[in-house]
Amino acid sequence: MAIYFDQETKTFHLQTSQSSYLFQVVNNNYLAHLYWGKRVRSTSMPKALRYIDRGFSGNPNKEDRTFSLDTLPQEYPSYGHTDFRSPALHIESPDGSRITDLRYVSHEIEAGKQALTGLPSTYVEDNSEADTLKVYLIDALTQLHVTLIYTVYSTRNVITRSVLFENKGTDTLSLQKVASMSVDFRDTEFEMINLPGAHVRERDIERLRLRRGMQSIESRRGSSSHHQNPFIALVREETTETKGDVYGLSFVYSGNFKAEVEIDQTNQARVMMGINDFDFNWILKQSSVFQTPEVVMVYTDQGLNDMSKTYHDLYGRRLARGKHRDKQRPVLINNWEATYFDFNEDKILTIADKAKDAGVELFVLDDGWFGQRDDDFTSLGDWFVDEAKLPNGLKSLAEKINAMGMQFGLWFEPEMVSPESELYKAHPDWCLHVPNRRRSESRNQLVLDFSRPDVCQEMITRVSAILESAPISYVKWDMNRNMTEIGSSYWPKDQQQEVAHRYMLGLYHVMETITSRFPEILFESCSGGGGRFDPGMLHYMPQTWTSDNTDAISRLRIQYGTSLVYPISSMGSHVSEVPNHQVGRTTPLETRGHVAMDGNLGYELDVTKLSDEEIRGIKDQVDLYKSIRKTIQYGDFYRLVSPFETSNYGSIHVNKSKDEAVFIYVHTLAEANGPFKSVKLLGLDPDKDYRIIETGDIFSGDSLMHIGLNVPFAKHDFKSTLYRLEATN
Repeated sequence: MAIYFDQETKTFHLQTSQSSYLFQVVNNNYLAHLYWGKRVRSTSMPKALRYIDRGFSGNPNKEDRTFSLDTLPQEYPSYGHTDFRSPALHIESPDGSRITDLRYVSHEIEAGKQALTGLPSTYVEDNSEADTLKVYLIDALTQLHVTLIYTVYSTRNVITRSVLFENKGTDTLSLQKVASMSVDFRDTEFEMINLPGAHVRERDIERLRLRRGMQSIESRRGSSSHHQNPFIALVREETTETKGDVYGLSFVYSGNFKAEVEIDQTNQARVMMGINDFDFNWILKQSSVFQTPEVVMVYTDQGLNDMSKTYHDLYGRRLARGKHRDKQRPVLINNWEATYFDFNEDKILTIADKAKDAGVELFVLDDGWFGQRDDDFTSLGDWFVDEAKLPNGLKSLAEKINAMGMQFGLWFEPEMVSPESELYKAHPDWCLHVPNRRRSESRNQLVLDFSRPDVCQEMITRVSAILESAPISYVKWDMNRNMTEIGSSYWPKDQQQEVAHRYMLGLYHVMETITSRFPEILFESCSGGGGRFDPGMLHYMPQTWTSDNTDAISRLRIQYGTSLVYPISSMGSHVSEVPNHQVGRTTPLETRGHVAMDGNLGYELDVTKLSDEEIRGIKDQVDLYKSIRKTIQYGDFYRLVSPFETSNYGSIHVNKSKDEAVFIYVHTLAEANGPFKSVKLLGLDPDKDYRIIETGDIFSGDSLMHIGLNVPFAKHDFKSTLYRLEATN
């Protein structure tokens, strides 16, 4: 059992392999947070709660001026009774009041972990993997019942949290803020790490010291977004990749979110994460329930690499699902940057045939195969084959590619509709819109209203019909704009602020249905590249197109930042032509290959225009990648040299038995008369000796980790090195 309750002190102790999480029932059944950090043996704490009379902090009990919710480190704070800090829960009653007074009633502990209804979440394959605690709170006046749900993965060093609300009163309530978790730290000596960015520049790493007052990250775009990622970490000033405290919080959700940290008057830090309360309101009728998405919490005192390793293992093995979860991902070629919309069957078959000769395993037909899609002005929603381009249909094309010995994949954008489409003309109310307001377009398209069950069912029918029509092994599921005019003609006026979340519930239902119906297909999510690279998507689709930016040097920062949370098996990474289509940079084929091999290798260029030497280079890359693919995709990953702190990049992938490793180093700009460089490796077995296949040199694991490995001197810009290490003993 990983969860304990001390009946005498009324203290809960959640215990993973490396961490402890404690909270307590205190004065009149309030819940107080005690500790989250390095594992301790018992609930006996030298820093027990202390109370003092503080001016301008009100008192729930006028007889005790030392007790105030304004200074109590609470476990799930609500609004209105002497706590002036940001609440985790904010509701409105029919009389207009917005006060809540949650009190502990009871709890239960059970083995295993239940799925969250209608939402993606982590899971167990055996009940022995985790224990779950349910803490029941009640607001006596409204009869709002609140269940705090904690799951402890005892051997994975993970705690998850979510909240279930049930209205057992007679009045309808409005849920205006419903955080999935809250933690009150009793100090503020932290820096906050988050992953800001933009389209084609996703997941930079930003690290800033906490300041007094409120600091937050959020998305109001209807998706987790390119611009922020639903993840933060609190770290100490001295924390590095290999040492120091890290508190990671990752939100398993793909829509609007908010993570906030508030520093109060007594230097306590309140941290919360959940659905963004901006433009959110949920009508909770009598006897109805509302479930919040899940937050995955990771603590370690071994630095950022150890946090990442925990997330990689959990998300790769207990968030992603299906037959492709543990299966090596194929090397693919995508025709988008090769042809854009300008292709026909002969052109596609010529590209596929040339790629097959280079060892590529999967051909992906991207945008332009349906409706009258010769540009991005038309046809989204018309999911039928454009016979002008493919006169023999998808089935014939797929079978011809299969006959070459390759799999066939297809691009979709099921969540969007073009105003110039048969679907839109037949159902103009099926998009998100507000009456009498303009329908703003982006990329000449509108967002289908997935809050509507009829729209969801229609998309399930249309996508399924295509997937049943041909031997399709892979689907790229794209989403190329954010939400505006968020409204629905399906829902009444008092539920319009539910639409953004109902959209996500509808999308998850569609994805659950389609991926379950077609378990043999490998699904890859995409949103203009990395605009929805989040844990929610990984539950349905085990990999994501990391960014529309295929430039190798840009990808160093993008893939490095992504690796902070997401496993390498989830990252699609392609070699494209030069000059690069996004930034105009020219880099060597070898460097483009090495950077793409740091994820799931693919190609996105017109191989029919390459020289024989370049084709041989691609074949050599593909052969090399196939020999190291398992270690890359499913080994342990360590960041070695940060492109955010230097102009260079270094990483190493080590297989689980520590007898194989792949070291990748990219030196971006050559220096005149520059210094020699070496890199200290991580993750090896110090007692093993390793031979570098490319050089024949043999070094001990401890010397490679403590003294370092010399990298070749860079005489030219954008020089890269890939070394394979194999244990000799």
